Amino acid sequence: MSNLPKCFKPYDIRGRVPEELDNNLAQKVGHATAIFTGGKKFVVGHDCRTSSRELADAVITGLCDAGADVLDIGLCGTEEIYHATFARKMDGGIMVTASHNPIGWNGMKLVREDSKPISSDTGLNEIGEMAVAGNFPEVATRGTAEKGSVQDEYIEFLMSFVDPDVIKPMKVVVNAGNGCAGPTLDLLEPLLPFDMIKVNHEPDGTFPNGVPNPLLQENREMTASIVREHGADVGIAWDGDFDRCFFFDETGEFIEGYYLVGLLAETMLHRSPGAAIVHDPRMIWNTIKLVEAAGGKPLVHKTGHAFIKERMRNEDAVYGGEMSAHHYFRDFAYCDSGMLPWILVLQEICKTGKPLSELVGQMQKEFPASGEINRRIEDPAAAIAKVEAHFGSDAIDVNYVDGLSIEYPQWRFSLRMSNTEPVVRLNVESRGDVELMQEKTAMLVEMLES
Repeated sequence: MSNLPKCFKPYDIRGRVPEELDNNLAQKVGHATAIFTGGKKFVVGHDCRTSSRELADAVITGLCDAGADVLDIGLCGTEEIYHATFARKMDGGIMVTASHNPIGWNGMKLVREDSKPISSDTGLNEIGEMAVAGNFPEVATRGTAEKGSVQDEYIEFLMSFVDPDVIKPMKVVVNAGNGCAGPTLDLLEPLLPFDMIKVNHEPDGTFPNGVPNPLLQENREMTASIVREHGADVGIAWDGDFDRCFFFDETGEFIEGYYLVGLLAETMLHRSPGAAIVHDPRMIWNTIKLVEAAGGKPLVHKTGHAFIKERMRNEDAVYGGEMSAHHYFRDFAYCDSGMLPWILVLQEICKTGKPLSELVGQMQKEFPASGEINRRIEDPAAAIAKVEAHFGSDAIDVNYVDGLSIEYPQWRFSLRMSNTEPVVRLNVESRGDVELMQEKTAMLVEMLES
């Protein structure tokens, strides 16, 4: 696999433009994708980065060169490609996006029929090798490309989750981060009884207010302060291609994605009693308790969208959640959406009459969590081995589902290595003891850094 371009990652394509990804490579990726999948109908879209339109045009050229026909839906979110692929019965879709990566980067997310992900395990490496070789067969008839919109049917799909008897007026801060969420919010706004206070709303690939990545603490204060200033009921912020959304309660407090997994699992089990719920192994106790209490079947599975989606398909799970704010829905072809979660959460607020702080408050109290802590370490494998040697011997459970997870009766933690950089990711939770969680978190961080 050494001849793969550097921008080919485990789940998608991502790299600096033009050093690692240029129009020539994009065209070849399009061509190779059509050949690899055998597909004849594709949908292509792009985010608002300054290089995205040109890269999308190159991808479209490559697909057409391979004899495939293309529906070009232009500026959109990643989930609009997912939706168009399964709703229009396309053979595949390509989204040009670098999501929350720095300015100067771009990339692609690829799916085949039914919006099944194409990752390094399911063909992405082969597409990369084919693109590098460039020995493409001649086709009898070149494909055609047409511009079109699928927004009406996508919005109709989102609105199918709304119960008009439940939904009520609310004041909501929406921070699109100058990514792609703004136009979709504009289409939803007249259909929902929400007073939307719009922040960084217009798509702008120069990201004048910083790259949209609300996971970074320094990117949260703007949303939080506007929630407090306007006395809003809730705040929501999105990443660049809006396949992830992040929540702030009525006090402006950022809500860890872990607790949203539990809340959405409960919500989806109300709709599909007894169903399976797939969740990642970083923090688990709250999710397992809530799913079991609601009569569902909790299934811990390896982090990563390709893995979660595959397990969901195998188990016919109604919902899948990762604490990193990826939320997957069976009714959305098992894909992740950054629009469905906030619609469902706000509907739950309306239905229960409880503010968001109260909906997650009991969870936070019962299972206090550190949030993900990232540390750059020279030798991550050695650091994790040292932690395991120290904590593993008297633990009640040690497992390696995704990195290292060690469990004691009153607390547990997980440690994972990054796929792409010398970074370890630590998550710690306890059973109702904030001080214990904080003490063990500090101990683990010190051990990793020493």
